[in-house]
Amino acid sequence: MKIRIKFTKTGSLRFIGHLDVMRYFQKAFRRAKVDIAYSQGFSPHQILSFAAPLGIGLTSEGEYLDAEFHTTKSSKEMIEIINQCMVEEIQIREFKLLDDNAANAMSSVAAADYVVTIKEEYYDETFFNQLEEFGKQSVISIVKKTKRSEKEMDIKPMIYELRKEGENSVFMKVATGSVENLKPELVMKAYCDFCEKEWKQFGFMTKRLETYLFDEEKGYLPLGAIGEDI
Repeated sequence: MKIRIKFTKTGSLRFIGHLDVMRYFQKAFRRAKVDIAYSQGFSPHQILSFAAPLGIGLTSEGEYLDAEFHTTKSSKEMIEIINQCMVEEIQIREFKLLDDNAANAMSSVAAADYVVTIKEEYYDETFFNQLEEFGKQSVISIVKKTKRSEKEMDIKPMIYELRKEGENSVFMKVATGSVENLKPELVMKAYCDFCEKEWKQFGFMTKRLETYLFDEEKGYLPLGAIGEDI
C-alpha cells in the first residue's frame, strides 16, 4: 500500500537537517510498531520518499513523504498512533492511500507557498512599499553562486504569486522541485537589491505553508489532493 503522509516541522526542530528528519521518522515508525514495508536485500531499510527537503531554519505546515505499508488501520487511527510517538514540533496531519500508479512525492513537486516575516528587530514599516513595483518587473535578475562559479539568472518565471501579507510579511508561491527550485531567501535578496536596502541574511523567518503538484486540468494541487482517506 502506497501512503502519502503530510506533516509539520516547527519550533526548534527547524534547525535539524533533512537526513536527521529521515532518521527521526524511521525511529518513530518503529516505536509506533506500524506495519511499514522494508526493502529486500542484504541491508533492508524502510521504503520512504520525501517530497522537497526543507532548508535548515525554515518551519513548515506542509511537508510530505511517501511510504509503503503492508497493512494499516484507518487514516484517523494511524495519525493518532504515530503522533503518540512524535514530538510536538513534528506532527502528522494527513495519512492518505495512493493509487498504485501515482508518481512519488519527490518527482511530483512543482511549487510551494511560503510566508516570509521580518524579525521584529529589523522591522521597518516602509520595507514593503515597493513590493508591487518589484513584482511587476519583466525580468528579475540575481547572481546565483555555486561551488565553482557564479551565474546571472532571471527568477521572474519562477515566481507565481507575490504579495504583502499583514504588516511585516510577504506571501509567495514559487517553483519548487527537481526541475526548477527557487528559495524564498533569493526572492527577498533580489527585493532588497531592487529597493537598495541592506540584505540581512538572518533578518527573516520563513515558513512553508503548502507543497504542490501540477495538474494540467486543475492547476496547482496540494500533494495530498490525489490521495484518499482510509
